Amino acid sequence: MHTPHHAAADIAALGREWIAAWNSHELERVLALYTDDAEMTSDKIQALGFEADGTLRGKDRLRAYWGKALAMLPNLRFDLIDTYVSPDSVVVFYQNERGAQICEYLRLDAEGKIRQGSANHLAH
Repeated sequence: MHTPHHAAADIAALGREWIAAWNSHELERVLALYTDDAEMTSDKIQALGFEADGTLRGKDRLRAYWGKALAMLPNLRFDLIDTYVSPDSVVVFYQNERGAQICEYLRLDAEGKIRQGSANHLAH
């Protein structure tokens, strides 16, 4: 499989757009950043009644999960702390409206869309 290599500035810009998309509360704007077969892993997925293994597969499942989450969190807001880049991924480090700091690891495809994501929360 060919590993995509993207310019660091482009990947950092994607991280900023990811934050802006979430802050817009426009689900389709967020989903537009992802491939149709994207996978997302988070400990919150099972907690909201979705896949027991914590991984969603495909944009339709992402839409259902994030739609439910957005409805539950009308004041959702992400404040970007920093982005960390590699040739094929970005880690978006941010703080949410409740003060929690989170890292989202987002791996990209050759076209620069997110094909795999992982929400990483502090262990408690």
